Amino acid sequence: MNGYVAGLPAFLAYFGSGVVILVAFALIYSLVTPQKEFRLIAEGNVAATTAYVGALVGFSLPLASAAANSVAIVDFVIWAVIGAVLQLIAFGVAAMVQKGLSKRIESGEMAAGVWAGGVALVTGMLNAACMTY
Repeated sequence: MNGYVAGLPAFLAYFGSGVVILVAFALIYSLVTPQKEFRLIAEGNVAATTAYVGALVGFSLPLASAAANSVAIVDFVIWAVIGAVLQLIAFGVAAMVQKGLSKRIESGEMAAGVWAGGVALVTGMLNAACMTY
């Protein structure tokens, strides 16, 4: 039985680190973007929910790839930070392409929410694929 759980400490270290990093990203993302995601989601704004969940999933993809491909926790954290920075840049690019994106999300415009969430997802997919080293 001991052989079956030999990897448990490493799993717990990576999983625990991953949860902390994901929560940190979620908080930082909501502070950096102009719209107030938590308030908008609590108010039932589906566009804000779509954009925010897209960002979280978009970040989770490279986070998972970094966990699967890293050789140590420090390596994992470095690549997670890179993934987070790229997600923040992706939102900036999405907002530059679609003027008034944050205001449109705040007003509940689904096209804006899907655009922001979609850009985050495709960025995350590309980011995750590129993290296989």
